[in-house]
Amino acid sequence: MQSLFAGRFKIVKSLFIIFLVLSFITRVILMFKSSGQLSWNILELLKSFSVGMFFDIVACSYFMVPFIFFTIVIPPVIAKSKVYKGLVWFFYSLTVFIWVFNVIAEYFFWDEFEVRFNFIAVDYLIYTTEVIGNIVESYSLPLLLTIVAAVTALIIGRTIKQSIVKDALNDSQSFISRLKTGGILLLPAIFSFLYVTHSWAEISTNAYNKELAKNGMYSLFEAFKNNQLDYDHFYTTVEDQKAFKTLQDLMSDSLIVYDEPGKVNPLYSVKRVGEEKHYNVMFVTVESLSGEFMKYIGGEDGYDMPFLDSLTHEGIFLTNLYANGTRTVRGLEALNLCIPPTPGTSLVRRPGNDHLYSLGEIFKQKGYQNKFIYGGFGYFDNMNTFFSGNGYEIVDRSVFADNEITFANVWGTCDGDSYRRAMKEADKSFAAGKPFLNFIMTTSNHKPYTFPEIGIKLPPNRTGGVRYTDYALEQFIKVAKQKPWFDSTIFVIVADHCGSSAGKSEIPVLKYQIPCVIYAPKIVQPQMIDKLCSQVDIPPTLMAMMNWSYKSTFYGKDIFTMKKEEERAFVGTYQKLGYIQENKLVVLSPQKKITQYKFDRFTGDMKPTSVEPDMQNKVVSLYQTAEHMFIQKLNKVKN
Repeated sequence: MQSLFAGRFKIVKSLFIIFLVLSFITRVILMFKSSGQLSWNILELLKSFSVGMFFDIVACSYFMVPFIFFTIVIPPVIAKSKVYKGLVWFFYSLTVFIWVFNVIAEYFFWDEFEVRFNFIAVDYLIYTTEVIGNIVESYSLPLLLTIVAAVTALIIGRTIKQSIVKDALNDSQSFISRLKTGGILLLPAIFSFLYVTHSWAEISTNAYNKELAKNGMYSLFEAFKNNQLDYDHFYTTVEDQKAFKTLQDLMSDSLIVYDEPGKVNPLYSVKRVGEEKHYNVMFVTVESLSGEFMKYIGGEDGYDMPFLDSLTHEGIFLTNLYANGTRTVRGLEALNLCIPPTPGTSLVRRPGNDHLYSLGEIFKQKGYQNKFIYGGFGYFDNMNTFFSGNGYEIVDRSVFADNEITFANVWGTCDGDSYRRAMKEADKSFAAGKPFLNFIMTTSNHKPYTFPEIGIKLPPNRTGGVRYTDYALEQFIKVAKQKPWFDSTIFVIVADHCGSSAGKSEIPVLKYQIPCVIYAPKIVQPQMIDKLCSQVDIPPTLMAMMNWSYKSTFYGKDIFTMKKEEERAFVGTYQKLGYIQENKLVVLSPQKKITQYKFDRFTGDMKPTSVEPDMQNKVVSLYQTAEHMFIQKLNKVKN
């Protein structure tokens, strides 16, 4: 080991040690941060730390590639020059600074999401304006950078004191010797790139122990590489015709007729008799609205949403509804396309996502004026492109007048401003004699949790975010009641996803539970519906309320007429695809892995069971057909 890192390669050795020490410190910090959820079984912890060290070495081997390369190719005469020494010190210091900064970044990322860096972090690297703004508004960045700089200076000072870089660059090691040593040191990076995957970290049934076994920087690399996953390559499949036949069998009923039964075609017609209604629709998608924020799950303690709690007794309240995923784009995908979550990135962000069978396209066919109303800038997460391509006019922050914005942070205008703009758009449509669909995406219930004054002191945290969200919603409904279009308008209030999706299991089911209230006092009778259902079921239910006939490729069902055997929900991460039915959860994972659990709806406890063949065929068929029909453009609206 000593001879391998001799000569000029002392620099590589020094960086390896620094990286491993910082990674170990990070792992210890995160371990104590999640001490209540972690398995403290000694064997489990040993696996987390030993496998974690393996991933630390893998991650560092990637970082060392440029250092090893230049050590090989730069001759001693250049290496001893002042210019080259200055460049080495600059990149050495910059690398250490990035690693120290990563310790803090991982802590805050874990604090919010309770996982190592993943595809969310990849998105954060893409949308730098919003993310940097969120960091600046949420944390004391000067203080954090000062701490990072101070720790970096201490490390660099010790390196200087030990003369590591100076001695290494003054060494006259021959090119052949450097080539041999460098070739050996490059092998871990080459091997890792070809063979190592995150599946090597699947060392526990406890999700926190598994996350500890990862390295944040390697996880970021893996997420970037796998942000879109080839379903056929990574997941269990069946023959396409069989999969579509299963889909059609599961969806078909007295109202749904497929265009080509038994064929690879997801298109069907919903045929109803009688007069169609053309009620206006205010579709309010609330940022990060967990079911636990309300009394029906959270009880009397915790968060405060008195107004939305009161609406549950005045409208149709879905008490057993689950979000498709853990990101806003997953909620928007489910509520507009009514399909299970596809692996990798959401269809909202993928190319070719225009003119799909969607909520917007169907309402447009019915003569509605559709508007996507968003207080932020809709280029974020490709929302403007998706909605404009699927039947909506875009009303985002870029078209808000200065006097329409009373308060805003990096994510967008406060909910109150967004609701007031939605009112204006509704008034315009009503004046033009057009029914309207206003699809509103809120922003206030998101870190940094800043809001306008409302007469009471709100803390700048999740509690304050939830309270302001409820207050703004109350004012919205109060003003709407004075409008001439109120009596003929249906308000759908639903979350995009939960406030947190972390848990001990690979898919913590209860963390996906969200509320939905359908409010229209002159149209619907108050009732609570306890059927197990999904975000994908809300648009078909809405259109059933208006007695519409239409064509679609939706996977959702009318909740009112849903039979017991049809109750189910889709839940997923960007890699794991889950399906809930009764007290069973089936999870599809990369490497064509399938697991099944028995879970308790009220406690969330899970126990692995054997995979039932019927459940496997059902789940594989549903997810496979959802991906296949998008890739093959089978859910494109034909003109």
